[in-house]
Amino acid sequence: MDDDSITIEEDEALRQFLPSGFGKHTKETNVAAQIERTKRPTLPKDPPSSVLLRNYGRVSRDSEDDNHSEENSGETPDEEEEDDDDDEFPVSHELVLKTHDRTITTITVDPSGSRLITGSTDCTLKFHDFASMTPTTLRAFKSVDPTAAKVSANSETHPVHHAEFNPISPSQVLVISATPQAKILSRDGEVLTEFIKGDMYLRDMHNTKGHISEITTGTWHPTNKNLCVTAGTDSTLRIWDVNLKRSQKEVIVHKSRAAGSAGRTRITAVVWGSPRQGGSNLLVAAALDGSVVMWSGEGPYTRPAAEIRDAHQKDTWTGGIDISADGRTVATRGGDNTIKLWDTRKFKMPLATVSHPSTSDQYPTTNIRFSPTSSSLLTGSPTGHLHILNSLTLAPEHVTPVTPSFPLTATLWHPTLNQILTGSANAETHILYSPTLSTKGAATIMSKAPKRRHIDDDPTLTTDLSQGLSGDSSILTPHGISTASSSAARHPTMGMTASGRSRDPRRPHIPMTTPFAKSQPDEQHIKDHIPLSSMRDEDPREALLKYADKAEKDPMFTNAWKHTQPKTLYAEISDEEEEDGGPEKKKARQW
Repeated sequence: MDDDSITIEEDEALRQFLPSGFGKHTKETNVAAQIERTKRPTLPKDPPSSVLLRNYGRVSRDSEDDNHSEENSGETPDEEEEDDDDDEFPVSHELVLKTHDRTITTITVDPSGSRLITGSTDCTLKFHDFASMTPTTLRAFKSVDPTAAKVSANSETHPVHHAEFNPISPSQVLVISATPQAKILSRDGEVLTEFIKGDMYLRDMHNTKGHISEITTGTWHPTNKNLCVTAGTDSTLRIWDVNLKRSQKEVIVHKSRAAGSAGRTRITAVVWGSPRQGGSNLLVAAALDGSVVMWSGEGPYTRPAAEIRDAHQKDTWTGGIDISADGRTVATRGGDNTIKLWDTRKFKMPLATVSHPSTSDQYPTTNIRFSPTSSSLLTGSPTGHLHILNSLTLAPEHVTPVTPSFPLTATLWHPTLNQILTGSANAETHILYSPTLSTKGAATIMSKAPKRRHIDDDPTLTTDLSQGLSGDSSILTPHGISTASSSAARHPTMGMTASGRSRDPRRPHIPMTTPFAKSQPDEQHIKDHIPLSSMRDEDPREALLKYADKAEKDPMFTNAWKHTQPKTLYAEISDEEEEDGGPEKKKARQW
């Protein structure tokens, strides 16, 4: 057989296994492959979103234009819409964070887009840092319970309704829980200010210094970093100065005109907007009686500038409200299954109304948001779809499933990141982004090299550093020697205060043991290192009598009166009295 006729088949698996060269090799991360793995699946030809689009209905002239375009073009309308949406909206890729246990109620990101805070009905706030997360370590670096006041296992916890970064001073975060007191937290979760609670026995709300019942929502002043407003179920809006926590700066009492309400209702949503091109600020609030009220943002607040009594159906929770960047349009999402647009210059009749299923009966914090350019509206649906609507006609521009069969409860379109963040009832936070349109945030995470796995990186075995690690208990070897089983045990001060107690109120304080201990501290170690520890085994009477002679000869406290003390005189007893047994005793008084 000729040697030229012999052929050897190439084995690709063997080629990858064998080294391609000598020396040290560096592993490079395939960023494009990592980003490709986060790409959202393409929808089928007849997806549920197209059905939802048709349910909204369009204006007749829009449908005629669509039919005319279908005849003149060879592409289907679905293909054209998908291509346009991919170029306009950052929804092509997705990153999922699973850090909560229950429904996500609020999402906020600081103006620079470096820190993310999410709130939930599990009564916690989760702090995420985009710069420290990698594709394999998608978890919060800190968990905070804003209502935990005392280090006690019996402390009450309440759901988080709203959290929002200060748009001018990102070091402050306004946190609204299901309590009468709002809090200002730092960007690291430390409590900076806790506003006072009002006197619930006062009838006139103008005389109270704070809310007397649960707060539903709140927001920051658009131009003044020291002012914020909170809305409560006591029918009031209260404007606070972060430097004065003992009393509100202004109190706005909304008098309901609904029959049988006794002049009171619940404020369900509030927004404070400032036109970008200049002009007066606007403060707009929605109430449970179906009304939407508008005040001048800088006061006076004695009477509203405009009021719509029947903006939505009475006794339905209007949880979503937002104002456009130019300050001319207000969007509300009511519990009566409608979304409405209002003109702030003619605050009487809605500009547009569209039917949209509501989730406020079960998730009252479901919101609606304008896009950064105010050209679109963002909201969720009970089916888990994200709806992007036109801000002029409320016609659907894009509908995409995020968490099918789980309602979408929180939405946010960040202007710096150009990414859409959503929270769902299944406790998941989804970050929708586009590698070409978005910057930082999820794009930064997916461009990093995956962190090597370590036993302490397992999210099922570890928690955030403020609460310590789950494997803090020591392991006893067969010889009875205690060894550390986790990094928290190797660093005993981790997650503790300066006094040595745990920062987590639900975690018991475990005293430290000496290296000689098996189950109890070593006796000799206590005697040598703890002063006066031997006094535990002494009789206190004998210990005091040891100093009796010394106290008599060299008194410490009465030494200054040693030579000036009077001489003690005793009564002289005669011989007869001594024989009789002493002086006569006083006779008992006879009654």
